[in-house]
Amino acid sequence: MAAADPARSRRASSRGADDERQERPAARRRSAPKRAKSVDAASAMSSAAGQLAKLLGRPPESVSSLRPTDSGWEAQVEVLELERIPDTTSVLASYKVALDEEGALISFERTRRYTRGMIDRPI
Repeated sequence: MAAADPARSRRASSRGADDERQERPAARRRSAPKRAKSVDAASAMSSAAGQLAKLLGRPPESVSSLRPTDSGWEAQVEVLELERIPDTTSVLASYKVALDEEGALISFERTRRYTRGMIDRPI
């Protein structure tokens, strides 16, 4: 009978160890939520220009503005739409580009078309 008691205690201890192993990974999964990495301003700027270029098939001329929003970033990207001679008559467009916190493009919209030689004047 004494021999059965040590075997019983080994089984009980091995079951206890198995139970602990099964509980630990679950506890780790709950305590370590996945967080999205937010991008910095420079990365957001290049991401906006690069992703818009892929969609439009035209390289961007410049990024004229960039601002953080509650859901990520918003940028204004200038794109050459129609090249003409002389260069001052070429047609450019300004696109509003929305990015999420990870720098992925959510939406874009053309907000304005203008000639390169056009000067903004205060209203």
